[in-house]
Amino acid sequence: MNNLKIAVCGASGKMGRALIGIIRDGEALELSGALEVPGNPYLGKDAGALLGFEAGVSISSDIATIIDGADVLIDFTRPDGTLRHLEACVSHKTAMVIGTTGFSDQEKAAIKQAAETIPIMMAPNMSVGVNVLLRLLKTAAQALDEGYDIEIVEAHHKHKVDAPSGTALRMGEVIAESLGRNLSDCAVYGREGNTGERDQKAIGFSAVRAGDIVGEHTAIFAGTGERIEIAHKASDRSNFAVGAIRAAKFLSGKSGGLFDMEDVLNS
Repeated sequence: MNNLKIAVCGASGKMGRALIGIIRDGEALELSGALEVPGNPYLGKDAGALLGFEAGVSISSDIATIIDGADVLIDFTRPDGTLRHLEACVSHKTAMVIGTTGFSDQEKAAIKQAAETIPIMMAPNMSVGVNVLLRLLKTAAQALDEGYDIEIVEAHHKHKVDAPSGTALRMGEVIAESLGRNLSDCAVYGREGNTGERDQKAIGFSAVRAGDIVGEHTAIFAGTGERIEIAHKASDRSNFAVGAIRAAKFLSGKSGGLFDMEDVLNS
């Protein structure tokens, strides 16, 4: 069986390094390319240098070179960069795993259109644990429909640029869908001043940005005399990387389609 050739965006970052390490240790996996932004100090260096081994792949800023020969590109960057990489993937018929968050509705539509040509797995969180959390939220929301106020609290490192996180928004979507609501109609993002009494049908969001927090998400269902909290806390990025590699394997052999982690876990 041929190795699955994987190209990694953001190769010198924490997620990129985690992915490269898993690819090195994985069975039938091969690092075929490593991408970084122009001006990155690691351009031209071996992609395994930061992990203490020689990968035999130099970090480049040329997406066309990175895509050439790759079966799948894994992208955890920012929306503008991801969309540029998406164009290259479409041109080269390369599958794509997208873990980037913060897309506008128009950008999401562009990704959906690209999925008519190439297979794409897009999820705000690749962690298996987080996706189990989403399943639990469906059950909780349906059981706690009446008399419970719902709040979602998330915390991330100080360098994260979008808020609420994509995972928090997905949690809100799952809860809203389970309750027959539209999240855009009931979401409340932060509170300040005289806000008046809480609308019981609201789903509130609060975001913390501090230090090096990898990612923490908690859904609170608060009733009279009791409170149920369903939470996931990540202590490092390896769980996200493991999920992304699992997604890359899932896309192997597919000709097109837009998938999420639910599809991957059910395969």
